[in-house]
Formats: sequence, structure tokens, C-alpha cells
Amino acid sequence: MSTENTDLKHTALHLVHKKLDARFTDFGGWDMPLKYSSELEEHRAVREAVGVFDLSHMGEVRVTGPQAAEYLNHAFISNIAAVKVGKAKYSMICTEQGTIIDDLITYHLAEDEFLVIPNAGNADAVFAAMQERTEGFDVTVTNESFETSMIAVQGPKAAEVMVDVVENVTDAPEASGAGDTVATAIEGLGYYAAFRGIVAGQPCIIARTGYTGEDGFEIIVGNDGAEAVWAKAMAKAGELGGKPCGLACRDTLRLEAGMPLYGNELSLELTPVDAGLGILAATKSKDSFVGYDAIVAAKEEGTKQALIGLVGEGRRAARGGYEIFTAEGEQAIGKVTSGALSPTLGYPIAMAYVSAEAQDNGVTEGATVEVDIRGKRHPYTVVKLPFYTREK
Repeated sequence: MSTENTDLKHTALHLVHKKLDARFTDFGGWDMPLKYSSELEEHRAVREAVGVFDLSHMGEVRVTGPQAAEYLNHAFISNIAAVKVGKAKYSMICTEQGTIIDDLITYHLAEDEFLVIPNAGNADAVFAAMQERTEGFDVTVTNESFETSMIAVQGPKAAEVMVDVVENVTDAPEASGAGDTVATAIEGLGYYAAFRGIVAGQPCIIARTGYTGEDGFEIIVGNDGAEAVWAKAMAKAGELGGKPCGLACRDTLRLEAGMPLYGNELSLELTPVDAGLGILAATKSKDSFVGYDAIVAAKEEGTKQALIGLVGEGRRAARGGYEIFTAEGEQAIGKVTSGALSPTLGYPIAMAYVSAEAQDNGVTEGATVEVDIRGKRHPYTVVKLPFYTREK
């Protein structure tokens, strides 16, 4: 953690966060707000009211051209060409060996225009891989990561904030289910859908996406307009009991929702099949993409591990890297990938990989395992993910 690190990249909102006395941390080479006050209070604000996040460290890669859809179908493992204008899709970009370079979201903005959102630490690698894959396609791939900001509004009152802060709808495709007024556009916007609009006088992309397990929106805006959008969103959020939120609570929120994090549950050593996300690979609707043969083989062979949820008692949380054992076993059967004391549930939760052999031997939902926490084994129960699901 730091209060200032001039060696790291700064978002357009960095000075705003400093004025709010944020504590900063290095995340993917960016000096990002970890928390502003209490991560517990920020977490609860998102679960009970609304939280506003600066996610401007995320990458933005725009893909345009008459063969944009065909190109993305080649570059990514999912059927991006089937995504309607106004919709978005969660997918992955993989190596020829089928391993995960990154998980990402792709927005279909117009007939020949897409916007890809890679993770902060992987943005350069994703852009480089995307550039390498353009050969033979009439397409332009542009890295807009350093020109673009992203502000997330998340929580049960997120829609109320957005109805107030969006001033105009400039483009709401029929695919989004949105009408031509702000209220109908927000209310009609489905999950993983987006439209263009104006916030604080700034042209924005407004999407119903998020990484918290709550209802929420992400506003994509040019850096010049970031402060105005942040100020307007925070003003309304504050009226509704909301708070500015940092990466500390974002991690516990996504963990409760059972959402994977690159570097924890996902990595360059794993295929989507290994991660339990083989369904993202459109091996039936497409006959080729980068990594196709390796992923088909992985699906046929089956995974050697399984991602599970774990819940414990007391307040000792299992953290990433901690080993997992059966009650009577001396040989580790897996490792924790992410863990924390759940602010919402009040007990320790963790995501972990265990071997397929362990699953075959009964380490499935309802089973008890032990996690080595600093030299002492603690009992955990295997549960189905996610740990938390919001009320609709």
C-alpha cells in the first residue's frame, strides 16, 4: 500500500481520490484506491445501497471494420459474431495451446464496431495478441486504454442513481430493450447490454455489467470527462447512502459472488476447461479459433481439477495458496485460490481448486475438508458457488 507512487500509472481520477484521502495500492501497474475509509463499510454500501468505483485501470480495445465480427470469432474462444448490437459477452482470449491470456468482456456497439475490455494487468498482452491475429481480416484494432476511463455504479440503488445522472440517450439499439427516454432506457436495459448516452455533458457508453454480484452499471467515458461523470454519480449516490469504493471491497464482493479473478482462479497455465469455464468455448458453433484444437482436446480428456467453494467457521480466513487436505489425509488435494472473511455472511469463504481424483473420492458438495492456516488445520465445508446471490 502507498499514499503516492510516481512509478505507477495514474487514472484520470487520481487527484480526486487523493482529495478523498484514499489509501492506494499497486494493481496491474496502476496506483489504485484500495479504500477510502473502511473496506467493510464500503462493502456494505454496495450490498445495501450503492457504491461508486474507479475502474479506469481496465483496458479498452476498439475493433472496427467490415470483418470485425469474423475477426473476433477467430481471436476469441466464444461466438462473438452472434452477439447482437447493444449486447455484451463474457469470453476469453487464449493461446494456441488453449491456455488463458485473459478473460474479458466484449461490447457490440454498432454493426462493424466492438469494444473489448481486458483486465488491467493483461491489457498490453491482450492488445499484442489481438494485433497478431488481424492478418487476413479487414479490421482495425486500436488500443484506447490510456485515453478512456471507466466508472462503476453498483448496488441495489444503482438504477436510481443512473436514472438521475444520465441526461440523454443518444443510441439505444432495439437489442438492449431500451426506449428513447432515460428512465425507460435504464429500466429496460438487460444484464450484459449497453447504450450510448450523455452523463454530465459527456458522451458515454452505459452498460449494465459489474463485478460485485449486485445490480450495477459501468460508464465508459473519455479521460477528459471522467471527473465530471464521477462527481455527478457520487453526488446522487451520496444522497442514497452510497460511498466511493476501492479495490479491497471489490475483491470481497466478487468473491462472495463466486466470480473468478485472473491471477487467482484464472492464469496462463490453465485452459478454460481447467477453470470450469469450458462452456465459453464455442467448439460446436465454430469450427476454428485460436486455441481450438487444444480446447477440444481438453474437453475430450476432461479436467484434472475442479473449482469449489468452501465455507468455514469462526473468523480465521483461508487465503490464496493455503493447502487443502481430507480429514485423515497427509497429502494435499488442492489449494485455495481466493479467500476472506465474508462481510455479508459473517463467516470465512474461499474458492479453491481440488484434484479430480479428490472429487471422485467424495470431495463434493457437503463434504468436509481441512485447510492448513499457518500450520493448523481448520475444517471447511464444500459448497456450491456462488456464496451470495442478490435478491431480484
